Amino acid sequence: MSRQRMSPLARNEERLGYLFISPWILGLLIFTLFPLVATFLISFTDWDIYNPPKWVGLKNYFNLFTDKLFFQSLKVTLLYSLFSIPLTLAGGLILALLLNANIRFIHLFRTIFYIPSVITGVAVAMLWIWIFNAHYGLLNYFLSWFGIEGPKWLEDPKWILPTYVLISLWKVGGNAVLFLGGLQNIPQHLYEAARMDGANRWQIFWKITLPLLTPTLFFLLLMGIIDSFKIFTTAYMINDGGGGPDNAGLFYMLYLYQKAFVSLDMGYASAMAWIGGGISLILAIVVYRTQSKWVYYEADVGKKGSDQHGDTRA
Repeated sequence: MSRQRMSPLARNEERLGYLFISPWILGLLIFTLFPLVATFLISFTDWDIYNPPKWVGLKNYFNLFTDKLFFQSLKVTLLYSLFSIPLTLAGGLILALLLNANIRFIHLFRTIFYIPSVITGVAVAMLWIWIFNAHYGLLNYFLSWFGIEGPKWLEDPKWILPTYVLISLWKVGGNAVLFLGGLQNIPQHLYEAARMDGANRWQIFWKITLPLLTPTLFFLLLMGIIDSFKIFTTAYMINDGGGGPDNAGLFYMLYLYQKAFVSLDMGYASAMAWIGGGISLILAIVVYRTQSKWVYYEADVGKKGSDQHGDTRA
């Protein structure tokens, strides 16, 4: 069948459509696809920016697996993810449950708790340096009121990673807002039916609230995995660009930065970028493949309910 000829008006609308999406297309090509292709090619070279790149094949990738600092940065990042992601998810859920109450000034409280999640950068890192300083820090000063000698949060290798986990709770308000949206989308008739059946608050939470929040939980879990490999600004400011004592705060992105812009080993840094992206992708795929076992989608359950209702009528 031959293609139907477009009218002049339809042709003009098509051109306008391409014109309006052209900024997005250019942005995708220049700031996403081009860097991806460039870093992939650079990862097979030895390049220090000043001299022409020299093709070395898979040498940079092989060198990664003999680099102790690479494994240290990967270990720090994965351990940080293991503790910070569950804490921020749990903290966000608890905060959302509290902010879901119908009390006076609740909108003000929601705004106050959400503001920290949009304040980032050097200023926030300097704030944490002041709070966790072992000598004049606010937290140790507070502990001294109770006769407790605070640890050297940013100087003791045993405390550096727990300190970063505590800092991650700063953005718990962002998770709370998303959980709050999920809570307010739960049909109220489900709660009413559960109360009529004699369910208590704990049973309602486990049987209704939490299952209906699993799509939000799934999304935040995926974003947490991806974001954990992007920790940089706070770690850079606190450790003055290094990894801290015994490299206990050497995050993956921080080590990548050191290789790229301190050692000027762009090929090695590009290989690190692709390995880090690959690890994030694998973890995300694993979580995605398990969603059928624990993520509740109302449409799927509604379909099952309709099938069961049809079987009953039959």
